[in-house]
Amino acid sequence: MSANSSRVGQLLLQGSACISWKQDVEGAVYHLANCLLLLGFMGGSGVYGCFYLFGFLSAGYLCCVLWGWFSACGLDIVLWSFLLAVVCLLQLAHLVYRLREDTLPEEFDLLYKTLCLPLQVPLQTYKEIVHCCEEQVLTLATEQTYAVEGETPINRLSLLLSGRVRVSQDGQFLHYIFPYQFMDSPEWESLQPSEEGVFQVTLTAETSCSYISWPRKSLHLLLTKERYISCLFSALLGYDISEKLYTLNDKLFAKFGLCFDIRLPSLYHVLGPTAADAGPESEKGDEEVCEPAVSPPQATPTSLQQTPPCSTPPATTNFPAPPTRARLSRPDSGILGEDSTSLVLEDFEEVSGSESFMDYRSDGEYMR
Repeated sequence: MSANSSRVGQLLLQGSACISWKQDVEGAVYHLANCLLLLGFMGGSGVYGCFYLFGFLSAGYLCCVLWGWFSACGLDIVLWSFLLAVVCLLQLAHLVYRLREDTLPEEFDLLYKTLCLPLQVPLQTYKEIVHCCEEQVLTLATEQTYAVEGETPINRLSLLLSGRVRVSQDGQFLHYIFPYQFMDSPEWESLQPSEEGVFQVTLTAETSCSYISWPRKSLHLLLTKERYISCLFSALLGYDISEKLYTLNDKLFAKFGLCFDIRLPSLYHVLGPTAADAGPESEKGDEEVCEPAVSPPQATPTSLQQTPPCSTPPATTNFPAPPTRARLSRPDSGILGEDSTSLVLEDFEEVSGSESFMDYRSDGEYMR
């Protein structure tokens, strides 16, 4: 060890081993090669940083090959520079292959950025979901039906990518389905994996539509195997169904223009009870109305005291007629509803038991 250190020290003291330095500088190719290598080693991280790094290194080592072949005339310079250039080019080819493998079709890429990226869904997980639908984009022409009530089996789950779909039942419009909403989420949630059923509504394309569709069995297998994907679909389907329920709720109006929540028990009293169930209540209400007609006990003849409480008052007595409420027109469909088929609570005014509800101006007043 000491002998080697002394030998190195002697070489340093003796000076350079070069007998004579070249008077002329190397050609432009040599300097260009070093400039490219300098730029290449300044590259950053990430995919595009690697493209920058290996791109400049490949160009720099190719320039070194040219310099070693034409100017330096050194076989070792040419071989080493060529080997390093080939390694950099192979690395570039690998990056291009990986980048192309990660590239999705335009529709699926936009779907990922719109629906999954805000939820921070990993790209690899999203690819498994896309692979389950075989990366096929299906289309619907204008007025073409996706499902017919009572006929189309529930054997898939579809997501609308573009266009607008109209949902109706017995010819009655219910709501619309817009892009990036599930077309049959209620049907999907209504059945167990082993059950079968048919659509209870009709879905018709109002415009040219495109959508993706997962087969029911394949998607159930994927959800069973991947817990994360199962939780993701549960969240997406739950949000989609709630949006559809609120859309239906926005179509429900009172005759005075207020919107009522279909979840509240006060609205159940309007829509729920049948006439038979409401019969005793209506009779009870009549009794309550008749009770105020009984006059307080006074010094009157016995014949008047024995008058039944609900007897018809004398014709000579003129009571003020109750003020009649003007029947307001239905809310303008352009403001409060989607079309003229919006359900108005005025339609249920004649239902037994609903009279007390309709007398209130708001749902909060009725609850109080």
